[in-house]
Amino acid sequence: MARRPLPRILSSGSDRIARSREIARTAADSATDVLHPLITISRGLRKLAATARARWAATPKERRGPTLLLVAACVLVVALAPYGPLLALVSVMGAAAWKGRERPVVKTGPDDAEVERLKGLYEALVPYFSVPEDPAPLFAHGGDWSGAFGDFAFDDGGRLTRLRIRYPAYFTDGEADARARIEQLLHAKSGRGREYLFDWDEEGNQLVMSVLPALPTTIAAQRFVTVPGETVLGFTDADAVQRTVPVRTADGEEDAPPVVWRTGPRSTEPHLLAVGQPGSGTTSLLRSIALQALPHGDVLIIEGSGTGEYACLTGRAGVLAVECGLAGSLASLEWAAHETERRLIAANRARQAGRPAPDDTRRPLWILLDRPSVLGHLAAADGRPDPQDLLQVPLRHGRAAQVTVVVAEQFDSVDGLSETVRTHTRARVVLGPAAPASIEWVLGVGPHTTPTPVVPPGRGYARLGTGPVLRLQVPATPDPYDDATSEADRQAVLALLPECQTETATAVPPAPGSAPDPTPTLDLGPTPPPPPDAGPAPRHTPVPAEG
Repeated sequence: MARRPLPRILSSGSDRIARSREIARTAADSATDVLHPLITISRGLRKLAATARARWAATPKERRGPTLLLVAACVLVVALAPYGPLLALVSVMGAAAWKGRERPVVKTGPDDAEVERLKGLYEALVPYFSVPEDPAPLFAHGGDWSGAFGDFAFDDGGRLTRLRIRYPAYFTDGEADARARIEQLLHAKSGRGREYLFDWDEEGNQLVMSVLPALPTTIAAQRFVTVPGETVLGFTDADAVQRTVPVRTADGEEDAPPVVWRTGPRSTEPHLLAVGQPGSGTTSLLRSIALQALPHGDVLIIEGSGTGEYACLTGRAGVLAVECGLAGSLASLEWAAHETERRLIAANRARQAGRPAPDDTRRPLWILLDRPSVLGHLAAADGRPDPQDLLQVPLRHGRAAQVTVVVAEQFDSVDGLSETVRTHTRARVVLGPAAPASIEWVLGVGPHTTPTPVVPPGRGYARLGTGPVLRLQVPATPDPYDDATSEADRQAVLALLPECQTETATAVPPAPGSAPDPTPTLDLGPTPPPPPDAGPAPRHTPVPAEG
């Protein structure tokens, strides 16, 4: 049976309809272009009328009469003025055109590139957040990412800066390894080279990933608003601490959140250990601590590297000695041990007699030891005791005797630290680039952020005792005698240095047969007289090095 052709009206109807729609759309676009000024002015007049209505509704009833009288007077003045109505009409049209202009479209959702990035991240998380036994999996290949992701934000380059992830309740978020795998995946998929913060909410089965801004490096050495016994190690994020201090930066004055380390008899973390890579800023940290300690205490500096990083402190008021050689370092540390014992004995006798502790036992004594492993190698080669062995008494009894020990070491020599140093230095600082495992080994727990491979000097993490791990940026405290130091930083450090002492200190002669030490050890003067019935005074001068 032959197929009959369709009627012509049916075969060509679709073409006519499409052509009619195209003509209508073109006419509408042309009319919109021609009438665009009129549409803009109409929209503006409508908004002006709405604003006038809202103002009138907000006007109290007792003020509406005077308002109407003032408006009528203005209208009368405009009507009687030359060209008044014309100028008024032009002004109203201009205001309406400005009010009715088109605003830029506010972005309410991700674009196509951002959707593709979210889909790729969703697919990458499926193997970790799904199991075959789940009847209604939240994460499934080809599933809907909008149910698992929320509160997302992107930067100008299209990379994620914030993301909230809902995960199933059976995910083992209490295991550090499982969480580390998720954090590593999100770090890799969201873009490397940035520092991410991962906030796990185990109760709500949610994970918030956010990109942390870089800590400012414009804060130099200065006098911080603290009380005696408080030391500013550096500055951290605003939401990490509950305190701010006023500081001077390169851009002016502002309030910055500090990482404050408290020392003294009531401190739970009386001693500090700083570890970092070469050039990471551990020496600048010790120099900053020394400048903050000098107004209220005495400082003894032992420099194992022997590079003269603390030469600016030599001979300053409050600086007992700056030792770089082995013999002088051993003598100074032995004196520090005897001084700690003397303080303990004097304070104990004063308490037993019902008197306050002597003033010379209440003035803080700071022992700053930089690179002790170098001195340990030299001592072992020369057959002398390790300088770290002389720190046992200050470390164990320093809190009661107002003695604080700060040790700085590099990662490649951190295994050479003695057990006493590692046990009693409960305040920890890690500076410079380091692997998460190395940071966890020093601090006891891993950071909640992803360390970046390239950081400025003085950038790292700090943990005081059992507290949280905080990001840290040490204030710039370079060596003022270094030619590479900028003039602003040099003047900032020089302004904090105490005045030089008078030439009253005498060098302690070396023991017979011992090699002369290039850095002389300063005699700290005569021993103060003991109180009545106190017995013989303990030794209070540096012990000469033995041959």
